[in-house]
Amino acid sequence: MTDFQISLLIAGGTLLVGVVIFNRWQEYKAKKTVENAFSDGHDDVLLNSDNPASVAQRHEPVFDEKELVEPTKKAGNAPVVKSSLAPDHADTEISTEAAPLEAELISVSEHESAEVEVPSQAPVTHTRELPVDELIDCVIPLEFDTPIRGEKILNEIADLKYIGKKPVHFIGQSDDGSQGVIAIGGAYTTLFAGIQMVSRSGPLNELEYSEFIMKLRAIADNLNAHSDIPDMNKVILHARELHQFVAEHDAQLSVNIVSNGAPWALNTLLAALEKMGFDQRPDGRLMMPDGDGGSLFTLSTNAAVSEVMTSRLTLLLDVPCVAPSRDSFGAMAACARSLATRLSGTVVDDGNQPISKAALDEIAGQVNEFYGAMAEAQIPAGSIRAQRLFS
Repeated sequence: MTDFQISLLIAGGTLLVGVVIFNRWQEYKAKKTVENAFSDGHDDVLLNSDNPASVAQRHEPVFDEKELVEPTKKAGNAPVVKSSLAPDHADTEISTEAAPLEAELISVSEHESAEVEVPSQAPVTHTRELPVDELIDCVIPLEFDTPIRGEKILNEIADLKYIGKKPVHFIGQSDDGSQGVIAIGGAYTTLFAGIQMVSRSGPLNELEYSEFIMKLRAIADNLNAHSDIPDMNKVILHARELHQFVAEHDAQLSVNIVSNGAPWALNTLLAALEKMGFDQRPDGRLMMPDGDGGSLFTLSTNAAVSEVMTSRLTLLLDVPCVAPSRDSFGAMAACARSLATRLSGTVVDDGNQPISKAALDEIAGQVNEFYGAMAEAQIPAGSIRAQRLFS
């Protein structure tokens, strides 16, 4: 080996050692940045465990002291014969993707609501808390000549849980007219079968409806039941109109925090976020619980599995799936501002444009208008109906 080759090996080794030392130094700085950001020297409503509004302590969406007036909901749950799928006075247009927050959220225009005829079917009352709901399900009754035990019914319907991606549910009606989930030991005179007409994947189609009817007829034959099958064209028409409502109200809002300097060390950051109250989900996102088993909003680190640092965090709110009383947007905005302050970052929209507190407050008002539109359509945000439709 010549002196020149030896010199090249020494130079290459020196360069390699320098790169390793530099990377370690960068990781150390990133870790110290996060540790300092979440040290006890900072105090805000988000992380101070002594503060009664702390999410980490209470898992409640109280970041700022503000009073939220929930939109008035329509009372009652009578069977719907004809239903406008949007309010009579407004057409709410919402992007189906997480659009930049400075963009217009809601556009209202006068229009004449089209009435959609719902296929006639036996009334199903008091079903809001039951798995069969006449507003969002195609409900078909199977009537028995004599009461049938619950265990026999359960044996027949055990395998019918989905048609494609549309869930199928059943409830039973007893001699006294009360309705409920089929239970062992109960006796039922009527079985109500409901297939959900819409989800985020799309409306019920002809093939799905035909398969549902075919399997339901087999159940009716085995139970010696009489059924009244609605006209397929009317069911499909109603499903498409309901899907239009879902598409117009499928709003997701996001805010981002970007680093003003060095990136943040993920291992230290994740530990600090979990101490704040975030729960880590299997898909890698972190969820801020609402205290009742639900989610206020989620957080993504925007980092691949192999990456150890990130310079961008994204908070995402699934607007129709959280009740207005939770003030989830206010909670998410407060969390974003707090993280930006602690991590020396900037709150930006999806186009990397800075978002001011005033802009966030303005959008919060638009979100409340959006909630009002959903309430008028008898599908209040955060309700069981909304969570099923926007699943």
